[in-house]
Amino acid sequence: MTKYSMYTKMIWNALLRRRSRMLIALLAVAIGATVVSGLVTIYYDVPRQMGREFRSYGANLLLTPAGDQQVMTQNLVANATTLLPSDKLIGIAPYLYDRIKLNEQPFLVAGTHFQAVKKVSPYWQIRGEWPADQSEDIVIGAEVAERLEIEPGQQVTLAVAGNETEKKVKVAGILRTGGSEENFIFLDLSLLQQMLKKEGVISIAQVSITANEAELNTLTQQIGEQVPGVAPRLVKQVTQSEQTVLGKLQALVYLVTIVVLLLTLICVATTMMAVVTERRKEIGLKKALGAENRSIIFEFLGEGLALGALGGLLGTVLGFFFAQAVSVNVFGRMISFQPLIALLALVVSIAVTGLACLIPVKIATEVEPAIVLRGE
Repeated sequence: MTKYSMYTKMIWNALLRRRSRMLIALLAVAIGATVVSGLVTIYYDVPRQMGREFRSYGANLLLTPAGDQQVMTQNLVANATTLLPSDKLIGIAPYLYDRIKLNEQPFLVAGTHFQAVKKVSPYWQIRGEWPADQSEDIVIGAEVAERLEIEPGQQVTLAVAGNETEKKVKVAGILRTGGSEENFIFLDLSLLQQMLKKEGVISIAQVSITANEAELNTLTQQIGEQVPGVAPRLVKQVTQSEQTVLGKLQALVYLVTIVVLLLTLICVATTMMAVVTERRKEIGLKKALGAENRSIIFEFLGEGLALGALGGLLGTVLGFFFAQAVSVNVFGRMISFQPLIALLALVVSIAVTGLACLIPVKIATEVEPAIVLRGE
């Protein structure tokens, strides 16, 4: 039997002889590793998950005409779109603003793509139904509907100022947002462009993209430099709120992780000190027979590190299921297994148990054989 196999067998037997105490320490390490692994996984995944949740509050990037221009071509917006990462892009909703007459009364009008609006502004509440793209049905804001006493399904008349041509359209839905949109009339972009004789131009494009403030700043700089005629602007209220919430969540994860690691360290240290106290006679006898402090240190550190490895492996597996449960129940999305996070949790578990064994090991090396063997 080699010295390494002998050492392994000695460590294993020492753990089995004190099952109850070692089980407590093992559970402490496993629970600590579970929380650490789970929280680090959540910490890693929270920006992506929360970024998508924040997209329900509307666009975080605007593409506007550069300089003093009031409109820009759709081709310019298409060029700017090519610079946006497709895997992070939620949607782009173009808008063309003007004034129009509804039942001979002037109102603000906006032409857009309704399917794109559903992605960029999911907070819009429609009483009735969404019009299909390329449809001549319209959506009117709640304030306009109240003023004219219009209900979904009614026929109304649209007319452009200075143009005698009138167009009969159906009101598909009534819009409520709690904002200025309730004072607008919305219709398909191509239809409004045709009525205004402004084919191929828009006033603004709202972009919803999952990116943090630093990434958005980089994108705006690239678009501004590479697409003349387009002036990108961040919706600072949305982006800054997102960063603030994410920062607080990540700080909470840091705090909880540190507290859990401290509690694990204390529990393991207490258990190992009790083990050293129980084995004082055994340690004294080994020293009397010629055992060096180095062998005593290796023995107790080996027991502690073995506990850390076993508890870390168990906690890493449980931590993934813990993070999965949190992600599904809070965000409604699955997460993927991250091998690097699992390895990190295992290394941290071993390091914490090794650190927790330092004081018990120091006590073990200070045992005096003569005093212990006399029963004092």
